Amino acid sequence: MRRTSAVIASVVFAVLWFGAVPGGAAAGKARTPAPPEPPAPSAPLAAPAEGEVLKTLRKGHPRLVATTDMLEQVKKTIAADATAANYYKALKQSADQTLGQKPVEYIIVGPRLLSQSRRCLSRVAALSLMYRLSGDRRYADRAKQELFAAAAFRDWNPSHFLDTAEMTHAFALGYDWLYDYLTAEERVRIRTAIVEKGLKPSLPIYDNNRGWARSNYNWNQVCNGGMTIGALAIADEEPELAAHIVAAAIRSVPRAMQSYAPDGGWAEGPGYWSYATRYNVFMLAALDSALGTDFGLSQLPGFDKAGLFRIHSVGPIGLTFNFADAGDRAGAVCEMFWLARRFNQPIYAWHAREFAGGNPWELLWYDARGKGPKADGLPLDAYFRGIEVAFFRSAWEDRNAVYVGFKGGDNKANHGHLDLGSFVLDALGRRWAVDLGGDDYNLPAYFGNKRWTYFRLRTESHNTLVINGENQDTRAVAPIVAFGSKPERAFAVADLSHAYAPAVRRAHRGIALLERRHVLVQDELEADKPVEVLWGMLTPAKVALRGAEADLVIRDAAMSLRILEPQGAKFDTMSANPPKPQRQNPGITRLVVRLPGPVANARIAILMTPHPTDKSPEKWTGTIKPLAQWD
Repeated sequence: MRRTSAVIASVVFAVLWFGAVPGGAAAGKARTPAPPEPPAPSAPLAAPAEGEVLKTLRKGHPRLVATTDMLEQVKKTIAADATAANYYKALKQSADQTLGQKPVEYIIVGPRLLSQSRRCLSRVAALSLMYRLSGDRRYADRAKQELFAAAAFRDWNPSHFLDTAEMTHAFALGYDWLYDYLTAEERVRIRTAIVEKGLKPSLPIYDNNRGWARSNYNWNQVCNGGMTIGALAIADEEPELAAHIVAAAIRSVPRAMQSYAPDGGWAEGPGYWSYATRYNVFMLAALDSALGTDFGLSQLPGFDKAGLFRIHSVGPIGLTFNFADAGDRAGAVCEMFWLARRFNQPIYAWHAREFAGGNPWELLWYDARGKGPKADGLPLDAYFRGIEVAFFRSAWEDRNAVYVGFKGGDNKANHGHLDLGSFVLDALGRRWAVDLGGDDYNLPAYFGNKRWTYFRLRTESHNTLVINGENQDTRAVAPIVAFGSKPERAFAVADLSHAYAPAVRRAHRGIALLERRHVLVQDELEADKPVEVLWGMLTPAKVALRGAEADLVIRDAAMSLRILEPQGAKFDTMSANPPKPQRQNPGITRLVVRLPGPVANARIAILMTPHPTDKSPEKWTGTIKPLAQWD
């Protein structure tokens, strides 16, 4: 293999990085944000009284998300737009496959019925919408089979209320979209299930303001969304119950929606961003279609910018910076179509089309606008305050672009890992530094007192520092204290001191994208007495070690790493497989940097060059610049 790192000097980038930057223009000037404060509770909305909340209820059906007029417009769009026509074909294919499958069953896995609830929802939505668009009775008949099977369940597992919420959503759509096809007896059967198995179990939670009703994470939006949609479906026949639940949901959901402030980020990571935002959108869309208003919920701070977090969190090869309990596949985002329409953001629609998966809501909310981030001039770099995450890339709409996601954040965040300072890195169409995501939720006490014993959640499995072989403080927060974005250099610096106290007095990490092609990871530590420091990065690459250098290869692509500081530090490798039954990580290597010994003060600087360079060593002169001077 060609030793590309050998042509990079052992000291780096005096001109572009460590030397003075001429001009000092205001545009793109680095700034030092203040450490974040917890978001203040959103101002109380003028939520209507229960006696008034249904005053504008649309009469008849369908009224949830889709109305008769909206469905007629969808038919016209399918006829006129080739992309929409393809979405319709995908929807039809999904519905046709369901025709020959048996209905859902009451199967609990761990504490969850959730897989069955989601299967019921996806089937009922696809079948019911196909019936509304095609008039083919086969789809309506098969949807009824699904509903009748789940109606016969002894319950919808309210002890894990997500299951109840998603099943209620499925029944609400089936009841509303198939209303004209159902007999009076069938309506009673479905409506009774909504009331008894869906809505009534929520009353103790709302009335006592406990559990998900007062949380600020995804459970709030999913459960409030499912209950709102279910209540609006049967509001004609059960007005008092429906009004009580809708009013309670409108009071509750701002607790979670305030988490989008100030600029659309989501502390549970991109995976749960999608789940939370999708149900938030389901709720708002149902309120708007059934009542003609969302009572100002969509105007809460940061919600209009939520789509920007999704766009920046997806790298050039379609993988997200999947911090927290999530996989790295970006997946479909029908909610981006709704956000595009609601906030007049065509770029959201462009992104939704890029990841479309053929679900019913993509067709209902389809938006043909948007030419992409390159045409829109979307910044290459972004910093999301509050959640303390930054993203950098060399280009938009280029599969080979360099992409870095870097986080500070809060170890107490729901679904969070002990990963402050972690990062992912893409280049040359490959992911070089990976986040493993979550493990099996059914592992013993996964969300309890064993959580921090599992490898994938511990500090050691993330691309950050391990001090004295210990986890980071589970209560730690790490603000991004400096951020800059210029064509020749973009960077962020996170204060990790809280994560490693009391062993370390000061710990800062900076990540910089230099020349839009080289990545520098620089750590600075100060301690009262020497500590053991281990720098780590998980990679799917084949690794060749050469002391202070490492060559990484993934198929036909290569990247070189070089330790610039300290002298005497060397690369090494470790296993990334924990004891079973924890999930194994085949093909993943834990690349580490070992220092010569314990240190009280240290600076660790690692240069990563995804693109081979032919520049000669004498062109790179200077000394490493302290993080305090990066700004």
